[in-house]
Amino acid sequence: MPKISKRKKAWLEEIDRESKYSIDDALALVKKYASSKFTEKVDVAIRLGIDPRKSDQMVRGSVVLPHGTGQVLRVLVFARGDKAKEATEAGAEFVGGEELAEKIQSENWFEFDRVVATPDMMVVVGKIGKLLGPKGLMPNPKVGTVTTDVAKAVNEIKKGQVQFRTDKGANIHSTCGLATFSEAALKENIKAIYDQLVKLKPSSAKGVYIKNIAVSSTMGPGVRVDEKQFS
Repeated sequence: MPKISKRKKAWLEEIDRESKYSIDDALALVKKYASSKFTEKVDVAIRLGIDPRKSDQMVRGSVVLPHGTGQVLRVLVFARGDKAKEATEAGAEFVGGEELAEKIQSENWFEFDRVVATPDMMVVVGKIGKLLGPKGLMPNPKVGTVTTDVAKAVNEIKKGQVQFRTDKGANIHSTCGLATFSEAALKENIKAIYDQLVKLKPSSAKGVYIKNIAVSSTMGPGVRVDEKQFS
């Protein structure tokens, strides 16, 4: 039988995994047990009342968190001419066209965290879609990364934009900050994600839409949250 660490034993004794806590109490517990030597992220998982087998009920989107993510993201932009200049001025680390696609393909180069593209460059991006897709890097208009307004896209990513999409279990997962954030800041970030999900509710989804919410840190326990607080 594997040995249980003192930290895990403590949270197993304190946290009732079947109960739903207020968001304030849940975040206090998450922060309490985010005691690794590195700064842990805080994530939120939300179960939706949709049928993920139906394409018209898939939920995908993005939102700029009011307090950011606490992370510095490197942005690559596929653009030409004036749009390339706009991307550079907005702070994109890498801007270009075919040469960047070739570098990714030939060198397996992925020294970036997000990809933005203008619509006319999707022909180029499509050629490396099988490389970008599995890493969650493929630009998509639903999250604002296929756009003519590349400056806005880069600025939003830099300010703390998170992207999300439902998985096969009808869940969305998203970071909502760092364990060093205040509980108030984490709460506001989670509320922003919640509100955006409500806006994206598919018209064909029936019954309860937000079914369950849980928060956790990178190495800590998941704590269930009473989702009715946000409605």
